[in-house]
Amino acid sequence: MSVMKSEEAVSPVIGTILIVAVTVILAAIIASFVFGSAANIQKTKIVSTTVQLDPDGSTITIMYQGGQDDGSLTSLIITAPDGSLRYTGGDGSVLVNVPPTPPVKPIIGAPLKLVGSWPSPRHVLVVGSFGDGADQVITDAFV
Repeated sequence: MSVMKSEEAVSPVIGTILIVAVTVILAAIIASFVFGSAANIQKTKIVSTTVQLDPDGSTITIMYQGGQDDGSLTSLIITAPDGSLRYTGGDGSVLVNVPPTPPVKPIIGAPLKLVGSWPSPRHVLVVGSFGDGADQVITDAFV
């Protein structure tokens, strides 16, 4: 007469506990990566500009409106429709391809004018530079 023996090495309960433990450990590792990367995100600055095409069709006026983070803004960098870089001057002027040294903050309400003949649509990009070293797109417009 022969006796049947079970040859399973691990019971189903132990197997289930091991699977749950591995799942919890993987979830903890993934969570540490996800929540750890949030520390590198910078706070969004709050300032604004408006961009409009003047009736003559060749002048684009950019108006700096200020905002909550106006105190930390150091300068505006404007990409004109032809791709050239323009920088704000202290008197509200726009300097072409020559950044002022030191950077100059625009005057609130002073119009910054870009004059030229650009094909439609005219793409204008305004980037703000801030005292903490951050750069942020303020306006990305087609006029």
